[in-house]
Amino acid sequence: MSHHMIILGAGAAPGVPSLSSGWGNCDSSNPRNRRRRTGTYFNFDGVEILLDTSPDLRQQLLDAQIRRLDGVLYTHAHADHLHGIDDLREINRINATNLDCYAADDVIKIIKHRFPYLVSSQKSVKNVLSSPSLVLHRVKCGHEFEIGGVRIMPLKQCGHNIPSVGYMFNDGEAVYVSDFKWLPSSTLKILQNRRIQTLIMPLTTPFGQKYHAGWDEIRAYIEKINPARVIINHMASEVDYQTLVDSSPENLLPAFDTMRIDL
Repeated sequence: MSHHMIILGAGAAPGVPSLSSGWGNCDSSNPRNRRRRTGTYFNFDGVEILLDTSPDLRQQLLDAQIRRLDGVLYTHAHADHLHGIDDLREINRINATNLDCYAADDVIKIIKHRFPYLVSSQKSVKNVLSSPSLVLHRVKCGHEFEIGGVRIMPLKQCGHNIPSVGYMFNDGEAVYVSDFKWLPSSTLKILQNRRIQTLIMPLTTPFGQKYHAGWDEIRAYIEKINPARVIINHMASEVDYQTLVDSSPENLLPAFDTMRIDL
């Protein structure tokens, strides 16, 4: 058994290539620049956790041969992080039971509004051959919970155009930061008081945007948190894989689709 993660999709909302911008700044001859929408799989000694349900989820699960899950975590309700949720019905069918999903209250409300047919309860299992059967659990930033003995701390993030949440696993074994513009002092305090082993950070564009941190902001947070290793994720066509490798220290790696990381 092992602790590892798989980057199912390393791309931002448009993917790479995108319909509007094509390959952009990305070298089309480098297969690591071809990116599906973001999603990440964690395996802690057989406890299997999915973070976000990309619109590309079906193919991601097939490619990674993922057939069961102990839980699904949601960072926020944007379509590129949520709208593959219907593909979880296949996990229901394989496991013949409910699937637990964890999200902040605003995301749960949106799931119930957009996808009411998905929602079940802990005491009731739908006929999973014909209907999805997801059980929604509310999480609160700063309040740790467990999935199969894996300790998970939701982390507050700020400045995105809707609320977003990050997650810390096993007191710093891995930290996943999703779409954000800045991190509040409460989150920095949590991270700076731990020895973070693997930090996953989003870099949608190097220059940043109104609702996304740019490269200078990301590097400043990396310096403050001081993790052993950094994985850069959620990249749009403005971010070329090899260019980022060439300009980064050895402990910082750009993500790519199907990338496996031992934790």
